[in-house]
Amino acid sequence: MTSAPLRVELVTLFPEFAATLGIGLLGKAQAKGLLEVHAVSPREHGLGKHRSVDDAPYGGGAGMVLMPGPIAETLEDLDAERACPSRRILLSPQGKPLSQRDAERLAGESALTLVCGRYEGFDDRIRSLVHEEVSLGDFVLLGGEVAALALVEAVARLRPGVVGNAASTSEESHGTGGLLEHPHYTRPAVFRGEPVPDVLLSGNHAAIARWRRREAIRRTAERRPELLRAHPLEDPEERAFLRSLEATAAAAAEETGSEDTSAEDTGGEETA
Repeated sequence: MTSAPLRVELVTLFPEFAATLGIGLLGKAQAKGLLEVHAVSPREHGLGKHRSVDDAPYGGGAGMVLMPGPIAETLEDLDAERACPSRRILLSPQGKPLSQRDAERLAGESALTLVCGRYEGFDDRIRSLVHEEVSLGDFVLLGGEVAALALVEAVARLRPGVVGNAASTSEESHGTGGLLEHPHYTRPAVFRGEPVPDVLLSGNHAAIARWRRREAIRRTAERRPELLRAHPLEDPEERAFLRSLEATAAAAAEETGSEDTSAEDTGGEETA
């Protein structure tokens, strides 16, 4: 039985951005009826002959601010058109950074309404019209469209049938367990003198699984140690392996510090 499609609504001054969601697997998902994308512009409810949606900020300041009226009326139109409730999300640099846990949660919704900003920002009363605010991180974009597209891809790929191999969405970085994904290799077996690890060519599936798990732990410890603090390892052998990695890293850091101190001492001497 085919599951109901995920309905995505983009509220944006530039509906053309939605065309990129017709590429690749998301385009195929739409063709198969797994995903619906609707892009609408608040200019349809803009004021005056120019359909204005922004105005100067009260109190003065740089830039223009999106007015609440056109956004509110656009959201009301979408509610009237849709048969199910929708989770309204404001894309904003002030929002909570999007995580894989958020993507998994939002993948369970029937519909998502993504409100994209432009110009200097939103009239703050628009925030009362949405359920949550989301950002991609601590940086600022020209508008919310790129962030909305990233959110749609992160969520839609978790819906049944969108990705051909369902295992690929669980055995990956930030999946179950919170680890980064293990390294991948393909042909050739040796590339410019760098070989594929022997264990991956062994045909020993248990050894391969153990290697991949350990490499995922190693990579997470090296690159994102805070993930291991948030998701502590439960297996005693894996905890011992992590302790050995931490001890090795600490010893290397201490040795590097000693070398830096020696270099500083030497650098203070004058040479002829």
